Amino acid sequence: MIQPRILTLSGSTRSGSYNTKLAALVAKHLALGMSEVTHISLVDYPLPLYDGDLEANQGLPKNAQILKKLILKQDGIFIACPEYNAGVTPVLKNAIDWISRPSEQDEPPGVAFKNRIFALGAASPGAHGGMSGLIGMRTILEVGLGATVLPQMVVVSRAATGFNLKGDLNDDRAAAYLEGLTDTLASESLRLVSVR
Repeated sequence: MIQPRILTLSGSTRSGSYNTKLAALVAKHLALGMSEVTHISLVDYPLPLYDGDLEANQGLPKNAQILKKLILKQDGIFIACPEYNAGVTPVLKNAIDWISRPSEQDEPPGVAFKNRIFALGAASPGAHGGMSGLIGMRTILEVGLGATVLPQMVVVSRAATGFNLKGDLNDDRAAAYLEGLTDTLASESLRLVSVR
């Protein structure tokens, strides 16, 4: 049986991050749904701030190359997106900026963001669940990089009490959205496999 390969990650490196919990929960649901899941933390792939001069003189940093190769092996990607001041976290934006750069001669920019399905979610202590950060992330992926992003997103508001001791969601409505999102991400990723 063909299994879609799906990567899950959080845009936060903070200990105890709600978005890291969300990414882990999505990974669990995908694995139970028979996807081949790779779950990573950006804390394991430290990168310098993107700098065109640094790129020109030294090329892509090793961790950017590793992340890019990892993404290129996937059929789908789930990103849990924290919101900082109504925007995307610096660590996530920086990783995307490095990964988007060409690493081979004549390689088009953003190749890692093409021909795979992206899904987004956010967990926030606030009432809006990180929606502003999600809108920013969608703009970066769709407009900036030409990625295909699923229209539905999972949002966990008041995330301080949003997860139980098992790491599942306390809110039934958010749990239903998460289930629907993971099912769609898996099915769309599998469809992509079948046409490659």
